[in-house]
Amino acid sequence: MRTREEWRHDYANLALGGGNLVILLLGFHLASRVGWQFALALIGATSFLAWLANLRRHRTIADIPTARIASAPQGYIEIGGRGRQPPGETLFSPVNQLPCLWYRYLVERKQYDRWEHVESGVSADTFGVDDGSGMMLVDPEGAEIITSHKQVSHLGEYRKTEWTLIEGETIYVIGEHVTLGGPNAVLDKRADLADLLAEWKRDKATLLTRFDANRDGEISLDEWEYARTEAAKQVERDHLEIRLKDGVHLMRKPGQGRLFLVANKNAAALERRYLLWSWTHLALLLCAAAGLAYLGGSA
Repeated sequence: MRTREEWRHDYANLALGGGNLVILLLGFHLASRVGWQFALALIGATSFLAWLANLRRHRTIADIPTARIASAPQGYIEIGGRGRQPPGETLFSPVNQLPCLWYRYLVERKQYDRWEHVESGVSADTFGVDDGSGMMLVDPEGAEIITSHKQVSHLGEYRKTEWTLIEGETIYVIGEHVTLGGPNAVLDKRADLADLLAEWKRDKATLLTRFDANRDGEISLDEWEYARTEAAKQVERDHLEIRLKDGVHLMRKPGQGRLFLVANKNAAALERRYLLWSWTHLALLLCAAAGLAYLGGSA
């Protein structure tokens, strides 16, 4: 089955359009005033929901200014630049074996007059976006991906479809910016201390070698308190080492149901895209309302 992230928004728009056509055909089939009222009411409801969803996306992208990567604040932001692979990393698409930043593929088999799902997958490797001021990594897990790169190949009864993002092209991302590590790293000393002590407990032989001072084969309360002191010192050293390193800047899926979008388009093109969809669904909504008003007036 395809994941929710696999082109879900445009599929939803097209499905609603196709669904509205089916509803219209149902109205023709029923050929009654009540049937038409029911069909137009359904079209109005689905078009209203689609109009609202697209307008929210348009406003979200339009209202959030594009941040420069070198000075990007923490939190919900948008960035744009050129796609880059992190140094030493290489990713190849599984169908065409082409270098890419991200891929999704779908393999289907024709059974009679239907295409049946055989296999599909989505890459989860991080990739970079460089706007000239710096580079930021993007974790695509949970993202909605919009790309113009789609390749379809046929081999016998099989059809293979592949979508990719390519290095060097324009990449837009809206999501949550966090810095992992570095001087501003958020570290939990208590949790890390508990984890380290639990790790030491699992290796009892090493624990006894290090902290069983009287060699009686047990860790006394005093010896355990000394072990806790040594563990706390190690956690402090580890935290200092983390803060002395450069932090990793990452775009990831935000919380609270916020939009997480990656596209090989710029912000202006995406604004126009969602504005057009919103006007399309608004027009369908108004047509449905006019139809209902006409039927109600001619009753």
